[in-house]
Amino acid sequence: MALGTAWAVDWTRRAAALVEEHKQELTHLDRDIGDGDHGENLDRGFRAVVAKLDASAADATPGDVLKLVATTLISTVGGAAGPLYGTAFLKGSTAIKGLDELDGAAIVAFLTAARDGIVLRGKAEPGDKTMIDAWTPAVDAAAAAGDDPVAALRAAADAAAAGAVATEPLVARKGRASYLGERSAGHRDPGAQSTAYILEAAAAAAEANA
Repeated sequence: MALGTAWAVDWTRRAAALVEEHKQELTHLDRDIGDGDHGENLDRGFRAVVAKLDASAADATPGDVLKLVATTLISTVGGAAGPLYGTAFLKGSTAIKGLDELDGAAIVAFLTAARDGIVLRGKAEPGDKTMIDAWTPAVDAAAAAGDDPVAALRAAADAAAAGAVATEPLVARKGRASYLGERSAGHRDPGAQSTAYILEAAAAAAEANA
């Protein structure tokens, strides 16, 4: 079972709904160790993406849909989240450009390119207490899941959720949270948590469209 454009559209709508549902939680997490606008900014960005989905071309590929997510997030989301998530979706969509259907290998290629794009832009490494601490275990889990794209996305989502929780005891080494030094420990990274929600939406959409 491969995943097509219907999955990409469903993923985007589910991600927007999950971000809206958890907007206050993400803002609270960001207020503890950042500038307190992560939930609001991401919700505004995904609302803008959903508004553009209906105008997508009828022959759009999954990569076309996810490139739309990228360009819209870059243009509407402020702070660090817009460029980081925009780069992730842009690099990921490029990795699957031209494909009408995505197998497990294509899903891994998307996730890997997305993670590497974030690393390229943000210069973060695993353990820095950033969204990379959710993306990297997600990529590793998807790669180990085999060629079933649904299984790959479920493994990625579960690993991202665990990765987000695992940021709580870490001392931040990147971003605004790093200004707090040792006081950043004991708080979950908001970018890692939003990554967990976005990848949970991807897995749920895959399970619904399989």
